[in-house]
Amino acid sequence: MTFGFAPSSAASMSTSATSANPLARMLEPAEWAAAGIPLLRNPREVVSGLHARHRPRPATAVVAVLDPDERLSASASFTRRPAPADGWMFRNALLAQLRRVIPHDLRRRTPVRTAVLLYCRDGDARWTEEDGAWMWGLRDACTLHGLRCGAYITLTRDGWQVLGEGRGGRRPNADSPPESLESFAAAETVQPRTGGAASEVLRRAAAR
Repeated sequence: MTFGFAPSSAASMSTSATSANPLARMLEPAEWAAAGIPLLRNPREVVSGLHARHRPRPATAVVAVLDPDERLSASASFTRRPAPADGWMFRNALLAQLRRVIPHDLRRRTPVRTAVLLYCRDGDARWTEEDGAWMWGLRDACTLHGLRCGAYITLTRDGWQVLGEGRGGRRPNADSPPESLESFAAAETVQPRTGGAASEVLRRAAAR
């Protein structure tokens, strides 16, 4: 005979309701800002590069993995399914794309690569519950793939916006033509360091 305490029906219903509630799987802007998300050194370069590679239209998500020098290691894009915003579903979609394009880093004690998410959508740049679900999904997918959780960026017809940072710009936007990929390929080429730190700063400035 086994003795124990069975959870009450009320407690079971409460747990089930929480797990089934999509609003429980989203992050508010204050939670995202407090999470210590690493800042992008040059967000416009990252956004423009992803825009040129994937040419996202509304309802398109682009997940990218950056190395410690903020160079692109891998990226993938997919179209969001027409369903209610749910962080768990977004997490699964992002994780599937990450597993497809790059090996995990779960054996490392500390993550060295960072995943960022660019989401092209209708509306303006203000935070929405859909954005909160993408934030939750990105954070969870990064944990399960051994990556650092990086920036969440929205792309609308008004321009791009790094949520939680207040940085953004008018171009690229959801309607603008992509820039040439050749310029980004040249910028990502590792240049020999012959002039020290000052030379590196000038090279980055020229690449912009």
